Amino acid sequence: MQNAQTTLRPTNRGGIAVAGAARPFVHVLADTSDKLAGLCSILEERFSVAGERLDAEAKLSEVPSAIVVRAELRDLDNIAAIKKRAGKLAKAKKRIFLLEHTSHVGVSQAYALGATLVLPATIDRARLLAALLDPADPLSTSSHAIAQADNAVETAATAIASMFTSVTLGQPLDVNGTKQAGRQIADRITQHGLTEWLMTVRRHHEGTYQHCLLVTGVAIDFGLSLGVGRADLGRLYSAAMFHDIGKAQIPLAVLDKPGRLDPAERALIETHPTAGYEFLKDHDGISPEILDVVRHHHEYLDGSGYPDALCAESIGDIVRILTISDIFAALIEHRHYKPTMPRAEAYDVLCGMTGKLDKALVRSFKQVALTR
Repeated sequence: MQNAQTTLRPTNRGGIAVAGAARPFVHVLADTSDKLAGLCSILEERFSVAGERLDAEAKLSEVPSAIVVRAELRDLDNIAAIKKRAGKLAKAKKRIFLLEHTSHVGVSQAYALGATLVLPATIDRARLLAALLDPADPLSTSSHAIAQADNAVETAATAIASMFTSVTLGQPLDVNGTKQAGRQIADRITQHGLTEWLMTVRRHHEGTYQHCLLVTGVAIDFGLSLGVGRADLGRLYSAAMFHDIGKAQIPLAVLDKPGRLDPAERALIETHPTAGYEFLKDHDGISPEILDVVRHHHEYLDGSGYPDALCAESIGDIVRILTISDIFAALIEHRHYKPTMPRAEAYDVLCGMTGKLDKALVRSFKQVALTR
C-alpha cells in the first residue's frame, strides 16, 4: 500500500487493480491501509479484487458483484465517505460491512448505509468467502425473483435495526414502518413460499437480526397454513416483528455468544420479554395482542416458562403460535459456529416438548416445518 490515494496495485484502469478478469469482481473499502491490505489478500484467493481507502477519492468505475467495507462506523468522517459512495454501493448486489464493534447502534448504522449483511471484523476467512459466494437457489425462477426477495429482506432488516436503535437510544419507535416491513414479508411468502425466504435471510444475515427475520417468516407461513384471515395475519406478523425488541437492551456479545451461556448471562437474556413489554406499552399502535406476545412468547403450557410462569388457560392463541415459530426458527437458523439443524430434526424437537406446547398446533405446524 503506497498511500491513501492508491489501490493495491496501480493499473491502467484509473488506479483500480484487477486480478483474474474472469473471476467475480469484488471492491474493498477500508479506513486504514492495514485493513485494506488484509482484506484484499484474503479475497484475491477467489475473486478479482480492487481496493481503496475511504479517505481517497472514489475511483470505482466497474460495477462489482460485491462490496466489502471494513471501517469504524463511530467515525463521522468514515460515515460521510461511505455516504459519498452510496450511489455506487447501491449497484452491487452484495454489500458486506465488517464491524470492529458489533453494537446494536453499529449494526443499525451499517444497514442505514446500505449493508445487505453485517458481520464481525474478526470473522474467519472461510466464512467471509462463503458470504461472498452466491449459491444457486433451486427455488428461484429468475434473477429478478432473487432481487425481489433480497429487497424484502433488506427492508425488514432495516426496520428491525431501526427498532433496536430506538430502544438503545430511548427514541420513539416507528411502529407503522415496522408493521409495513412485516406486511412486505407476508406478501413475499404468500407469493413465493417459506423456503425461499429462509434461504434468502440466511444468505444475508447473522445472529439476532437473522433470528427476527426467520421468526417473522415462519409465523406468517404458519398463519397462512392455518387459514387465518387478513386481519389476524396482520396481528401475527406485527407481533412477530416486535416480539424480541427487548433484546436491544442486551449486548450482542451475549445474544450471539457461541456455546452455552453462564447463569448470569442466561438471567440477562430472560429479562428481554419484560424489557420489550415495558418499552412498547406506552406506544400508540401497539395492540394488547402484540404486548401479550412480546411479554409471554417464552411461556409454556406447564408453567415452566418466563417471565410470569403462566399456565395453559392463561396463554392466548397468538402467543402459542409465536412460541412454536420462535423455537423452530432458533433451531434452524444459521450460525457460523454450529451447523444448521435440518427442518425435520427441528420439528422432532418440537414434538418432544410434550406438555409445553399446544399439541394440536404442533401437529398443524408439520406441513410448515416439512413440506411448505
